[in-house]
Amino acid sequence: MKVTPKIQQILDASHPNPFGFLGLHCEGKSDVYVVRTFQPGAIEVLVDIDGDEVAMDQAGSTGFFVLKTRRKKPFNYRFKVIYPGTVIEREDPYRFPQVLGDVDIHLLNEGTHRKLYDVLGAHQRVIDGIAGVAFSVWAPNASRVSVVGDFNDWDGRRHSMRRLGNSGFWDIFIPGIPARTKYKYEMKDSAGNLQPLKADPIGSQAEMRPDTASVIDAEAPFHWQDGNWMSHRELRSARNAPVSIYEVHLGSWRRGDHGEFLNYRDIAEQLIPYVKSMGFTHIQLMPISEHPFDGSWGYQPVGMFAPTARFGNADDFKYFVDRCHAEDLGLLIDWVPGHFPSDAHGLARFDGTCLYEHMDPREGYHPDWNTFIYNFGRTEVANFLRASASVWLDRYHVDGIRVDAVASMLYRNYSRKEGEWIPNKFGGHENLEAVDFLRGFNEELYADFPGAFSVAEESTAWPGVSKPTDMGGLGFGYKWNMGWMNDTLEYMKRDPIHRSHHHNEISFGLVYAFDENFILPLSHDEVVHGKGSILSRMPGDTWQQFANLRAYYGFMWTHPGKKLLFMGGEFAQGKEWNFESELDWGLLNIDWHSGVQALIRDLNRIYRDIPALHQRDCDNTGFEWIDHENAGQSVYSYVRKGEEGTKPVLVVVNFTPATHENFRLGVPEAGHYREILNSDAAIYGGSNQGNFNGATSESIAANHRENSIAITVPPLSTLVFELS
Repeated sequence: MKVTPKIQQILDASHPNPFGFLGLHCEGKSDVYVVRTFQPGAIEVLVDIDGDEVAMDQAGSTGFFVLKTRRKKPFNYRFKVIYPGTVIEREDPYRFPQVLGDVDIHLLNEGTHRKLYDVLGAHQRVIDGIAGVAFSVWAPNASRVSVVGDFNDWDGRRHSMRRLGNSGFWDIFIPGIPARTKYKYEMKDSAGNLQPLKADPIGSQAEMRPDTASVIDAEAPFHWQDGNWMSHRELRSARNAPVSIYEVHLGSWRRGDHGEFLNYRDIAEQLIPYVKSMGFTHIQLMPISEHPFDGSWGYQPVGMFAPTARFGNADDFKYFVDRCHAEDLGLLIDWVPGHFPSDAHGLARFDGTCLYEHMDPREGYHPDWNTFIYNFGRTEVANFLRASASVWLDRYHVDGIRVDAVASMLYRNYSRKEGEWIPNKFGGHENLEAVDFLRGFNEELYADFPGAFSVAEESTAWPGVSKPTDMGGLGFGYKWNMGWMNDTLEYMKRDPIHRSHHHNEISFGLVYAFDENFILPLSHDEVVHGKGSILSRMPGDTWQQFANLRAYYGFMWTHPGKKLLFMGGEFAQGKEWNFESELDWGLLNIDWHSGVQALIRDLNRIYRDIPALHQRDCDNTGFEWIDHENAGQSVYSYVRKGEEGTKPVLVVVNFTPATHENFRLGVPEAGHYREILNSDAAIYGGSNQGNFNGATSESIAANHRENSIAITVPPLSTLVFELS
């Protein structure tokens, strides 16, 4: 049999419609059926039809085989492929129907498919009683798309996909592929040029870096045990709830005996009891989406739907989440929808064109991070991104999504000079498409996943970040208070002798503390790039450094707003964070460091147990200054109040090394004030000065109040009193 032009197109992987040529087709007379298959390397192929084996004709020695047979109707068949030294029986992928349904395609094109991860990507299926894997991918500008992997020797001619009309989607069902098989997509652009192999954008697992293939998920049912948590979790993240978050980089919290990464399951057995014992209410993981470069800490992801293989597989991660919930801990993950890296196996020029990114670098290139920016205005891209957040809430039961670098998304001129950006249709610098995308993301999150919440890392004064979308806001549940963090850290690094001249750096945050639902963050960003640790920023000798840090933590935990602390900060790690090694756990053998750890544990306890310290974190009725003008002594005093009927809490913070005896302070009402926390206590490493029996008010006016107390204010300390 000679090689025809159409056969040559199959051999070249350039046939425009392989499903219209390969497989079983009725041609010419109504009772003539033709079966065609390409089996490179085979010396003979037999077609098994109802137990009868019929030899196929080969076109030269090309591996292309044809059988013509007279039958009254279509028939099922399979191949027996004979290679030198071996025989393999296999099903023909070109005899199976379209994988994607018409409704799915409609929703995908419309950009409204809420669970596109259930239909795109690679999924184990049984079709016509045959087990295999259904592959579907979006590549509207490709002229050919193939699935390649271990199962076909990475030969793009073997499994060319079906183009689904003008939808831009391609699919194929390949029988007999087992779980854990590696695969990628091979494409030619519209001009027929071969592109770099691409990992699956919707892939749910990937190879361990530096390898970059996607991996077929076993998709075995996971037996979740967290039903009670899921039904009540909304109470744990509400604005009137205590929310104290421990931020973790899984690759450097702890490592194995030989410096290796721990599995999600091993991490669960160590991290969760530790966080629970420290009194935190939530864990927040730095990005665990698959990413090629350890040094990006996960903030340049390639696999937005896949837990990184560094710590195990998808089931291992589900186990970790389930264990968090079993111990009443919520779990947030960082999500990075603002940009993506230029790695050849990723989304960059995915089908030979700027599909996910903008073509114009003034819109599509991020100068700070050498990355590409998503085209938020393209419906399919926005749908892809929203689904890449939903999958963590849906499949993995994650409780919250913290959105990275929101400011870089909101402003077209972010980190750009004049002439390096394109104004919006109204001539402004706001990225209107990103605004719409973020609102849509939040609306879907709160509608589809009761009890889950979102957090914005947004560093500007964009209004209404944490206001509902129907009130003109972006719809986030919370926003990081970057202004508070910058101002207070700037204040704390000053020598106490100069602090009186910068008194408002501490108090100014209360001017806007209730404009948003704020989280006070001391995150990983504050202990990298030469900034040193939080401890290293504190001035003075060792005693003063630790006293400053303890006072600062006391101020933070009694200030309005939810709390977030990066790992290592809870025991005052002295050196800057290094993502390549575990934390300096040996420091806990030193009293200074174990004292800070004990303080954080007690701060979390009183924050959680005392309503006045958390119920009105986001409500201006929950805070009242006693005195914010005492710049001369650098002493601040204020009241925290809970809901009606709860006891008020009085806080005094001294940011100088001076001790103040018989310090007179106005109080909100008469009574005895019990000292419930003193950061200068000996158990924390302090000088153990304070008010061990508390203080009873007297009818002596002070600070514009009828009643007052006289107390000892230790050096560099935070005192917390509760009305008995």
